[in-house]
Amino acid sequence: MAPDTARPLRLEALAYGGDYNPDQWSEDVWDEDIRLMLEAGVNLVSLPIFSWPQLEPEPGVFDWSWLDRVLAKLWDAGIRIDLATATATPPSWLLRAHPEMMPMDADGHRLEFGSRQTYCPSSPVWRENVARMTRAMAERYGDHPGVVLWHISNEYGDHTSRCWCPESARHFRRWLRDRYGDLYGLNEAWGVNVWGQRYTSWDHIETPRRAPGPINPTKLLDFERFSSDALLELFQLEVDVLREITPEIPVTTNFMSMFRDLDYWRFADAEDIVTDDAYPDPADPISHVGAALNYGLMRALKGGQPWLLLESSASATSWRDVNVPKAPGKMRVDSLQAVAHGSDAVMFFQWRQAKYGQEKFHSSMLGHRGEASRTYQETKALGQELKRLEAVRGTRVRSRVALVVDWDSWWGSSAIESLPSQRLNWARQARAWHRAMHLLGQPVDAVRATGPFDAYDVVLVPNLYIVDTAQASALTAFADGGGHVAVGPFSGVVDDTEKVHDGGAPGPLRALLGVEVDEQWPHADEAAERVSYAGAEYENPFWGEWIEPDASTEVRGRYASGELEGRPAVTRRSAGAGSAWYVSAILEDAGLVAVFRDVLGGAGLPARAEANVDFESVTRSSADTDYTFALNHGREPLTVTVPEGALDLVTGATTGATFELGRYGVAVLATPRAAAPPFLTLAP
Repeated sequence: MAPDTARPLRLEALAYGGDYNPDQWSEDVWDEDIRLMLEAGVNLVSLPIFSWPQLEPEPGVFDWSWLDRVLAKLWDAGIRIDLATATATPPSWLLRAHPEMMPMDADGHRLEFGSRQTYCPSSPVWRENVARMTRAMAERYGDHPGVVLWHISNEYGDHTSRCWCPESARHFRRWLRDRYGDLYGLNEAWGVNVWGQRYTSWDHIETPRRAPGPINPTKLLDFERFSSDALLELFQLEVDVLREITPEIPVTTNFMSMFRDLDYWRFADAEDIVTDDAYPDPADPISHVGAALNYGLMRALKGGQPWLLLESSASATSWRDVNVPKAPGKMRVDSLQAVAHGSDAVMFFQWRQAKYGQEKFHSSMLGHRGEASRTYQETKALGQELKRLEAVRGTRVRSRVALVVDWDSWWGSSAIESLPSQRLNWARQARAWHRAMHLLGQPVDAVRATGPFDAYDVVLVPNLYIVDTAQASALTAFADGGGHVAVGPFSGVVDDTEKVHDGGAPGPLRALLGVEVDEQWPHADEAAERVSYAGAEYENPFWGEWIEPDASTEVRGRYASGELEGRPAVTRRSAGAGSAWYVSAILEDAGLVAVFRDVLGGAGLPARAEANVDFESVTRSSADTDYTFALNHGREPLTVTVPEGALDLVTGATTGATFELGRYGVAVLATPRAAAPPFLTLAP
């Protein structure tokens, strides 16, 4: 579904609230919950996500009475509902009646009931019951005036993203038949003449369980694709039921930020509103940088449409090895960072902190001490503050830089067992390139490898291991039209069947980049090599490439140590009205900052002279107003140069030439819309 035809959320305010689990509490608590929700400014709650067993305690016997009462109380209080289909995990009676539904790991072990997502995504029994439950929920509550959003399942793939059971194998074979048509096509695609892996019957194909040695890489890649598609089919099944019965209510499923196992481009195409669960680690002083990339993906999934932060933590989580709480003020800046990056919601897991179960130590808006808890006092204050930011709802983030996110390349460079180095990591590379742009002050959108790129001046391609001609053509057209492309190492290596491109890397990108890769050259673990660039040397911890530039390509950086010493490392080629850069090394942050400063300069985009990882500015715009968020993610105050006379929506005051952001401070500056968004810098 195209972004402009997606069903909008019928909520006339920034959404604020969280997951609500009233079935974990006696009814005498519900009225107190609603009183405190209203005090905190809550206007949206998600429920009943894990309540299938309470709603259908035995097959075909439903008890809607308790949910009817909860929804009536919420509606009477003016609190809207993100209504879950309750299909996040199966009830025990269904699993015991159909044990073949339980998922299986790669060693052939069935995974037992007692957690969540205890199902095989391919199970026809599971799918039949999911459709039945979804239909029952839609018929019961589709006309309820308080329901403004359907919440399908919950965090697909968090516990069961891959299943190796016999039913999955049957489904995998059907998927392969649809993809390749016949066994000849499959054998050709999989390159089965290596190690004698030719298949003579579809029935001989199993899921890629443990094997004596490395498994066929194309089979592994196809299993990743299939597994994502199997969950997408499950999602689409519920979407179809809900659109049949309640065509006016938008549908969503909550994503998990930059999640490897599911191709969120395809999932987002199937839904109306993108929602995300975000849990940056309070123990990591730069976790906000990774969060910014996650949010750049969320807003890009529907073409820049505002998205909803559907889960976050008020303080500590419960699932890390060490669960550090958020210091006072940290929850606020984390939440407003999501709003800065295009979210029209701040929601938490969960409203009231649980007394029992696996998440009783996970913080909530209302802590174990009730309204005296620090989390309640801070979330209550945030709820009031969000009302002052109502003007930003529906506006869109302005970014001139995009970063290519491609699940095929992510899977191909991580699922395969026989690579030049197992230290290669698509996500780490993508986050490093994004982090360098963050240090230079540029917000970054995510984008498909085929674009569209017309909204951007710079496109970053940290890694595109798998490249086809359509992707190469789109990037070439962007550069020819005046755009600036930067491509990272180990790109253009193979096609979509894991076959090395004729002539080697960078394959279809060769003409654009003006280089050929003779050999990939990973370093031994103990090596610490360097690259020289613009008169300085930078660390290059574990990867290099022997590249041969053509006569049209300028060498901008060279290897400064090791066997590649003196050879080209960073190149630039004029391409049409734009340029194409190739960075063959995996550089430390300072090296990437140096290279990208030049890329931005060539594109006419500003870059911060002083890199401060704590400082971030992002602009959301309406037709006539820029709303620039200035965020201090650190503990030390910062002085920022800002547009003089801007209105700070947070305080209601107008600004001078500089503005001080205290510890975890935030300002939201409203100015008339300019041709380019305000570019805030630290004052000297």
